[in-house]
Order: sequence, then structure tokens, then C-alpha cells
Amino acid sequence: MESIPQSVGRDTQHEGNRRMIAVRFGALFIAVVFLLPALATMGWWSVKERPVSWSRADWSSSGLLPAPSTDAPAAVYVLAARTGGLKGAFSVHSWVVLKDEGAADYERYDKVGWGEPVRRNHRPADGRWYSNEPRIVCEAHGAEAAAMLPAMRAAIASYPWSRAGDYHIWPGPNSNSFVAHVTRSVPQLGACLPPNAAGRDFAPGLFAAGLSADGMNLHVTFGGLAGFAIGKAVGLELHFLGLVAGVDILHPALKIPAFGRVALY
Repeated sequence: MESIPQSVGRDTQHEGNRRMIAVRFGALFIAVVFLLPALATMGWWSVKERPVSWSRADWSSSGLLPAPSTDAPAAVYVLAARTGGLKGAFSVHSWVVLKDEGAADYERYDKVGWGEPVRRNHRPADGRWYSNEPRIVCEAHGAEAAAMLPAMRAAIASYPWSRAGDYHIWPGPNSNSFVAHVTRSVPQLGACLPPNAAGRDFAPGLFAAGLSADGMNLHVTFGGLAGFAIGKAVGLELHFLGLVAGVDILHPALKIPAFGRVALY
């Protein structure tokens, strides 16, 4: 029988060792960058006081937005607030608010998980979400906002998962998938949803890659489970199981999985 040269055996062993090192490094990277921040955030969330059920939560106006009657110019807002239950440790719920110049009321658009998914004005424009205070992710006013309103409404109307049953909490399409579709369709808003807006990176199929409408941001995903994004609005991001880690370069900040965005200034 012809013997296998020792050099071949050593090469095979070295290749096996290199693969094992790569696997261990990958596991350590995922644990440190994604899992540990997510677990720490879950621990923080578990000790926070919050309503025990949907019916006991506060959904009233937070007073965050000015009364339309005192704010005549057109306006566009993207708002977000932590969601309820254990989900709130990992994700916010986001929505879009629009106002025409001189309008007496705001228009609020959300995607929800019951009935017809895309809802108009089912809550106050700046309402709390499961008792959690909302915050403004981005906004535009006056002539700039007025110019965006037709494109915003067209993006809302063109959302592809707008029928009953078109809601999946993870990996999507969910409420954040809807708002991400709108903001990517209107890049002049300069909006990038928070890193803890789980579902914002959803795309159908096993693989998807695409540029934002202005060509300034590239988004790549493998079934919404892993991927990356790079560009002017998003900075540099890595995605894993709906968690996002990265850095915003234009507006210096860290993007911490589950916890959210931490400004560096």
C-alpha cells in the first residue's frame, strides 16, 4: 500500500487547525459584538417597571409634537418607542407622521399585527407605545417637508406587505419593515431607523442586495437573518438575527445591539 507523505498529513492537520481557529474566532466575535450587549439590555429591561398587559398600558399623547393648530408649516416625522413585553428589550416600534401646510391634524401611519396591517390614525400622532415614551428619529419642516409629502404617501401606498396576514414579528415584515420601506423610498429625509428597530432590514428570499433610491446606501441581507449595510445614512453596520452593531460616521455614534444608538458627542 502506498503511504501518504507526512507533509500532506501535516498540511491537512494545519488546515483543520486554521478552520477551528476561524470557527472559534467567529463564535467569540458574535458573542462579544451581538449576544452580550443583547443579554445586558434584556437584564436592564427586566427590572424596569412596565404594564403587565396591553389593556393596562398608556397609549395617550406624550405631548412630544406641537399642536397642529400652532404649527402651520408642513411637517414629516419618523417616531419610535420601545414596544411591550419581552420584545421591548430588543426592539422599538416605529411609525410615520405627516402634516400638510395649514392642516388641522396630523396623519399617523403604522403597521400592526392584527386586521389590515397598515393603519391610519389608530393612535395619537405622538402617542406612547405600551406606556413607553416616543422619540423623534428624524423630521423635516416647511418647504422641505412639503416637497417630500407626495413621495411619502406614494411609498406608504406602495408597501408590498399591506394585506391581512402580511405581518410577521420576526424577522419580518413587521412595523419597522414598513417604516424602513418608506424612508428608503424617500432618501432626502435622511432617515435611518434605530439599530434596535428589529425587522427594518427584512427582505424577501434567501438573499437580497440593493441601493437606496439616491444610490448612497448599500444593503445586503441573507433572509433578514444576517447581512450588512454601508453608506451615507447608515454608516457601517453588521446584522445578525435582527440585531445590529455598527458605527454612524456622519453623525458620530455607536450602534449597540438591542440597546440602540449611543451618540459620541
